[in-house]
Amino acid sequence: MLPIEWQNVRRILVIRLDNIGDVVMLSPALRILHSHLPFASITLMASPAGSQVAPLLPGVDRVIVQRVVWQDASWVMPLDPAREESLIAKIRAENFDAALIFTSFSQSPYPPAYICYLAGIPLRIGQSKEFGGSVLSQWVKPLADGCHQVDRNLFLLESAGFLVKDRHLELVVTEEMQRDGDRLLLNIDIAPNQPFIVLAPGASCAARRYDMERFATVASKLAAESKLKVVVVGSDRETELFKPILNQKNVVSLVGKTSIPELAAIVKRSSLVIANNSGTMHIAEAFLKPMVVLYSGTELESQWQPRNAPTKLLRRYTDCSPCYGFQCPYEMECLDISPDEVVSEAVKLLAESLKILPKSEILFF
Repeated sequence: MLPIEWQNVRRILVIRLDNIGDVVMLSPALRILHSHLPFASITLMASPAGSQVAPLLPGVDRVIVQRVVWQDASWVMPLDPAREESLIAKIRAENFDAALIFTSFSQSPYPPAYICYLAGIPLRIGQSKEFGGSVLSQWVKPLADGCHQVDRNLFLLESAGFLVKDRHLELVVTEEMQRDGDRLLLNIDIAPNQPFIVLAPGASCAARRYDMERFATVASKLAAESKLKVVVVGSDRETELFKPILNQKNVVSLVGKTSIPELAAIVKRSSLVIANNSGTMHIAEAFLKPMVVLYSGTELESQWQPRNAPTKLLRRYTDCSPCYGFQCPYEMECLDISPDEVVSEAVKLLAESLKILPKSEILFF
């Protein structure tokens, strides 16, 4: 049974102001929150990028899309106290009973917790190694920094008294979303039940991206060896970046043509996914899709890697890892991986895709 202070909660604010993959990894926590409090309304506050995942998430009733100054990694938001006062007023008007603040190991829960405090939310739970007074009504001391992000999220719920029975990612693709995705595939001559490969060359920063010329070689060789079409996905702003890949034979493009729900529907239908450490990697994990991941040294594998889908993580050991950088000051030695190695691992996964496969394997060479 939940602690008494949670038993009458009916309006919950869940805060996760990060990228697409981070919000996908919130799905187990949202599922468990909804299962324990089925009559409560759950509102997700997310960044413009992360909010795109919301239609796929279990248990989310509403979304507040918000850019916030404490997540402004580019230092471009101007000094504007009125903007913050408006956010407080917006949250206060919702009369939330509780706020759950989800953060990565490097982020502080205290700025959003203070906003929630000023908005009058009585229950405010977050985790931090640092003391913050009573800004949080429940201060949770987190697991070690190297723990997986899903486990970090669930530890917050466990600390509040919620019972965690499973930890798998979950995205819900509706029939309408699947029809929309299938329609996009038909537009590039991929029929229902026809196998194909998804190639997602993008990532949120340059330090996580495998070289585009090498990706082009991977796409060309994999299409030739597998006899399958390679479908390239990404955002419209990445079209120019992906040009070397898009010029290859049997490579077709849906770059800039999918919403996140449509992307999820396409990934769900795919036979194999090749990606960097990115949102697409986490979407593929939610559907247990076989994948080859070009995993740069920016983060520890233990924090973000797929754990249930049949996955081959490829990276080269470097002393500078994890750097958590957006740009590599060296020559991306952590992703100095030959296209032949990528293709070889992809072909193996394709051949085994109908079998029960082991969990993620990390390959260093």
